[in-house]
Amino acid sequence: MKQTLRKGLTALLAGLLAVGTLTACDKASETSADTTPAEPVKLKIGATIVPHSEVLAFAKPLLAEKGVEIEIVEFTDYVQPMSTTENGEIDANYFAHRPYINDFNAENGTHIIAVGDIHYEPFGIYPGKTKSLDDLKDGASIAVPNDTTNEARALLLLQEQGLIKLKDGADLNVTKIDIVENPKNLDIVELEAAQLPRSLQDVDLAVINGNYALEANLNATTDALALESANGTAATTFANVIAVKEGHENDWAIKTLVEVLKSDEVKNYILTTYEGAGYQPSL
Repeated sequence: MKQTLRKGLTALLAGLLAVGTLTACDKASETSADTTPAEPVKLKIGATIVPHSEVLAFAKPLLAEKGVEIEIVEFTDYVQPMSTTENGEIDANYFAHRPYINDFNAENGTHIIAVGDIHYEPFGIYPGKTKSLDDLKDGASIAVPNDTTNEARALLLLQEQGLIKLKDGADLNVTKIDIVENPKNLDIVELEAAQLPRSLQDVDLAVINGNYALEANLNATTDALALESANGTAATTFANVIAVKEGHENDWAIKTLVEVLKSDEVKNYILTTYEGAGYQPSL
């Protein structure tokens, strides 16, 4: 009788454990399904201040409705949001384009991947000591970003304006040493992207990333002397993306984040808030 009772208790305990295991699996399944979880899922997202942090702040209540609670961590450079995504301090970042991410991974052995195109920011050539391209004198200085992909992007824009000529087959790895024709003997000054707006008082021109131009109250459509074409390949090549560490691209909360940022509400916010600064809507 005791043996039978012991076997019965063992079977009951195994059944309870099985139910507990099934419940845990069900919860994991719910988290990955296209449903709002019972408890909010928290995400920590790194972003440069303008416009990315502002776009995320606008999207925050929309995400909360879907069960995603975000904490926005603001950065003033391009390196830290990548490094902290890699080491897990933040869950995602929103500031970079694919060429920059690929280059960063190659140089640093990181594993960051893009999971959704959100918007595009055109590069512009802005006046410093010289106020027009026609007035540019021999030996004039032009500041450009010093990270590989953005320097190449800046040099390609200068080439489009006929100021320099790059070697044949110029791609996103070119630097100033790849300039083969420089009729005005321009001095190309490589600076950290965040420093470019502050360099305008010291250089003749500067080619500035869209977010740093906006942060410095520079309006691309009225202040820039030349812009990348919004209808060209730059709009798709250099779209700003949500990026995560490889392995998290299919997380329910990440997919929901991308879905909301590509929604009509966020598209309209980007259009009405940044169109005057040359920003394009979500792609």
